[in-house]
Amino acid sequence: MPTRTARATACVFAFFALFPTMAHAGEFSVTDEKADTEISEVSRIYLDGQLVSTIKLNDMNRAKTVRVPTPTGRTEHSYTLCGEITIRTPEGRVETHEVSSDGVLHSPDGHHFFALGSNGFTDFYLLDPDSPETAEHRPGQSDSCAAPIS
Repeated sequence: MPTRTARATACVFAFFALFPTMAHAGEFSVTDEKADTEISEVSRIYLDGQLVSTIKLNDMNRAKTVRVPTPTGRTEHSYTLCGEITIRTPEGRVETHEVSSDGVLHSPDGHHFFALGSNGFTDFYLLDPDSPETAEHRPGQSDSCAAPIS
């Protein structure tokens, strides 16, 4: 006949076999920096369709890092970056460009991403330079962004 300890251990193993534990919620970080040619920038980060952070940059706040929590039990997350970047052209004109993109993050917990712009303020995406395969970027404008109303 099994001992009390053996029966208790068997019960614990049976419980976890029937009810596997979910992964704990994690987080990743995103840094956005204002380029020298920019007057100001407002960026919004969406994860799985939900707004998770808004970053406002100007000459007084040139960079900001935010922590983004991830939902429990998921390793793949869709993301959208939306932003408005205001620049001064070489001719002295002030222009505001709407930038955005969509992508997928693969197991982002613990990673540090940078919000990057390219193609003359027409593309905006996340990249972890130490692990580029973690962020899959879909070039082109996102259909999910609308300019914020203040």
